[in-house]
Amino acid sequence: MAVENHSKKTISPLFVSDFTVDAAAPFKRHLNRLEVEIGGEDYRGLKRVELVELPDEAFDGMVDLTERLLHTTQNNYNRQLLIELQARVYLDKKRYYVYYRLPERTIRFVPSWREQVLTRVFGGLPVETCDWTPCPGLLVGFSSRYIADDAGGSLLIQVDCPDLELPLLTVSHGPYDPHTLEVALYFLREGRARGAIINLGFSGREPLTDQNLHKLKAWGVPLNPSNIDVIYPYVDASGHPYCYKQEERLCEFIKLFPGPAPVLIVDVHGYVGTSTDDRRVIVGLGGLPPYPDPQNMGDLEVVDKQVQLDPDGRLRQGLEMIRELSPEIVVQFCVDSHQGYHLEMQEDLSLQGRIFDPRRELRNLIKGEERNYLMPEDVRWLPSAGANALQRMQACKLYSCAGCMHVEIPTLIRQRMALRMKEMAITDSLTSSGL
Repeated sequence: MAVENHSKKTISPLFVSDFTVDAAAPFKRHLNRLEVEIGGEDYRGLKRVELVELPDEAFDGMVDLTERLLHTTQNNYNRQLLIELQARVYLDKKRYYVYYRLPERTIRFVPSWREQVLTRVFGGLPVETCDWTPCPGLLVGFSSRYIADDAGGSLLIQVDCPDLELPLLTVSHGPYDPHTLEVALYFLREGRARGAIINLGFSGREPLTDQNLHKLKAWGVPLNPSNIDVIYPYVDASGHPYCYKQEERLCEFIKLFPGPAPVLIVDVHGYVGTSTDDRRVIVGLGGLPPYPDPQNMGDLEVVDKQVQLDPDGRLRQGLEMIRELSPEIVVQFCVDSHQGYHLEMQEDLSLQGRIFDPRRELRNLIKGEERNYLMPEDVRWLPSAGANALQRMQACKLYSCAGCMHVEIPTLIRQRMALRMKEMAITDSLTSSGL
């Protein structure tokens, strides 16, 4: 693994673990290798592959993705493989299935996680946008609706009698960040949020698991698992990234909820920590224009670049909510391109930390990746995330000019939250059955 500008000894062993790739595959990105092989993320339930037989006319209403994928994929090995296989790739937009049509066989990629979520909510797979409907199979006292699009669609959930002062949740990379849905459902169940907007589509970055890879190899399609953007495309037909669809359409989604616009939006993500037992939840408040102003966050005191901030208003409300995930909370933001704030939350919700120049202390975890690392604190650095800036720009168009908190939750915490939700479901089942 390539590391920029500094010795490997200065980075956590988690990020410098060696892994092998096909020597003939000139990868420019190792994004999913970081999550799967180093971070231990679990993508087993994300998608599955099947051998199918379909008549030619079955593909008449599908979208031919072939040229788009060959043009946009960041993995030259996979690009050349598709060309050699003479594969044509089709998308069934309504069901979100992808088909590889080869001269002698057809392979179908099924979005398993998406189907499981929709079946749990609606009892089946909606193919068109629908109105609000009760969803007792997901949460009692809540309603959901499905919003169709060309990239897997979105799921909206709301409390039937919401407290409109509570935050709205967004889960912008639902399938890509395992267990973020469970985190959102926990906050809804416990009365900490009024509703949620959940992305059900892929961004072309979600890797294939070993089980799927073994099947594909046996069928003569040995795709390399790093950046599988030759299955579900990373960009739309106009070349625009799908991964920004919820940030850019934020106002459109919020208008679908009854009542006034939210005052606070909590955007839930998952990340790989700097150790296998990392419990630090990172809250990013922005690192690109429009820059946040710490003077508007509470009582601020700065002495020789040491910071003490007693948060009020929306920031305090959000921190109280997020503290349920972990007592270890880090808050990060920039006030201009050369001035970053790194603060750690104390027991009383106050924030203490320092101001620094990101140009001097940030490093990239992996060459070619926007995965910044703050070396003195041995922690990831979030404010450079472009999607967060897009969301904040859209939020400012709302009447409430909602505040945005970009919350990154480490693997260990998300896994524990998923287990906690399973335990709660078992308890609910036993209670309802009278046992």
